[in-house]
Amino acid sequence: MEFVDMILTPKLDNVIMHGPFHEPVDGTLCITGHHLILSSRKEGVEELWLLHQNIDCIERKPNNAQGGGIIVIKCKDFRIIQLEISQNEDFNNVVQSIEQLLTIDELTKRYPFFFRPMYPILEDGWTLFRPETEFSKLIQGEEWRLTHVNSDFQICPTYPNILLVPKNIDDETIIAAAKFREGGRFPVLSYKHESGGVLMRSSQPLTGPNSKRCKDDERLLNSVLGPGTRGYIIDTRNSNIAQSAKNKGGGFEMEIFYPQWRRVVKPIDRHHVLSDSLSKLVDACNDTTCTMDKWLIRMDSSNWLTHLKDTLNCACLVAQCLDQDNTSVLVHGSEGLDATLLVTSLAQIILNPDCRTVRGFEALIEREWLQAGHPFSTRHAQSCYSPRRAPKSQAPTFLLFLDSVAQIQTQFPCSFEFSNGFLVTLFENSYASQYGTFLGNCEADRQRIQLSKRTTSLWSYLNRPDILQTFLNPMYEPINKVIWPTVAPVSLTLWTELFCRWVVEQREQSEAWKSIAALKEKDKELRLKASRLRRQLIDLEKEAARLGVATTG
Repeated sequence: MEFVDMILTPKLDNVIMHGPFHEPVDGTLCITGHHLILSSRKEGVEELWLLHQNIDCIERKPNNAQGGGIIVIKCKDFRIIQLEISQNEDFNNVVQSIEQLLTIDELTKRYPFFFRPMYPILEDGWTLFRPETEFSKLIQGEEWRLTHVNSDFQICPTYPNILLVPKNIDDETIIAAAKFREGGRFPVLSYKHESGGVLMRSSQPLTGPNSKRCKDDERLLNSVLGPGTRGYIIDTRNSNIAQSAKNKGGGFEMEIFYPQWRRVVKPIDRHHVLSDSLSKLVDACNDTTCTMDKWLIRMDSSNWLTHLKDTLNCACLVAQCLDQDNTSVLVHGSEGLDATLLVTSLAQIILNPDCRTVRGFEALIEREWLQAGHPFSTRHAQSCYSPRRAPKSQAPTFLLFLDSVAQIQTQFPCSFEFSNGFLVTLFENSYASQYGTFLGNCEADRQRIQLSKRTTSLWSYLNRPDILQTFLNPMYEPINKVIWPTVAPVSLTLWTELFCRWVVEQREQSEAWKSIAALKEKDKELRLKASRLRRQLIDLEKEAARLGVATTG
């Protein structure tokens, strides 16, 4: 079915929009194949340009007495918009049109395939973080090599076609080890610390109820350890889930077969648990009528801050193993697509100063989320409002990562080159975007639909000098060392810049950051002026000494 067949009323006058922080707007509603547009054609009056992809759900509130009704649009970015329509037929047509447009699942019909930037592409984001370039930064030495064993995505459909593996392990061993891991996600290098320890990730081993073993998998893992050294396997599932998985054909590494590795259980909730937690949190943030005591109870019962604590706890443990114990670490859960990537990426934020820069953070998301196979299109198909969430498909894992970074950023406000607004922008674009970066579930998907040729990269936009300037942290002072966030409950706070931005006006915070930026710029100017004056003084003193008017020193 074509877009035009789904849109029963493409244009409707006298629609009243109610939204956050502005008076009701009376204007014309236009429904296109990708947007809802409402314009009053008046100077200074806000227009609505809403991607259909950003709509989480819609609710009908018909006015049976007078006709028409109100359409409540709940968005994936947590915004709630109401459209007031006076006639029954128009009301029903608009609702039906939106509902039909929301059923489009084909990726190539999404807006990124139709969007054409109105600015020149200064830097192609699709080629900015090629695996060969990024991996070359990790493999300084003779211990690792690039393998193309997955060049056709047959060994592991969710891995990229280029991977880093130990140099002394051949491709035949890799293929055999992949068969022993769920989804073929065999252990690969994620990060190499300056201490020599390495961070690896994978999916669960398929030991099954009979505790099967795979010598190729054992050899692959042991190859990263030196003689007499031990490593840690961090399992992000609780013991009951891991044992249940083992009974169903999955499992965990048996100590008898992996004697050099110590398995540590650090559970992180996922899927429906995270989704339910986010729904409760957003509902609490949107409720402006309850008392402070009741609001705090609702906040606590959402368990979102508990998930943050568990996540940061696990990431800090991994970082500690690498930095302070000088040991290697393998992280996995079940599929290795969610909590595993969450932990490995946060550990690198803690350990690697480069990941706290704009380019380094973009590279981290490319490497540890996009290329590593986090299924963005599936996980972000719905958000916190939708009643149609699938228990094991949708999950705000990437949002939990961004919130965790925001927590660390709050504790170390001078250690990150990018601002909080940069994280919010990434959140928005991961759910709905005019750019193709977060489309698809894995590299195989993106190559199949030719994303790099047919869409624009988000990085191409964000890295434009004029845009990038708006996302820089004015207090940034690079420090080339590890940062250790505290996970004490008192240190973890609600990310108000995201969760409350449609409820509490953020203008004061924005103005405060502008003032800080202006002060930093003034400080820089004064320091440069002082430096110039010092040089002039030195030159004058030398000239005076030469003329015998005064002596130097």
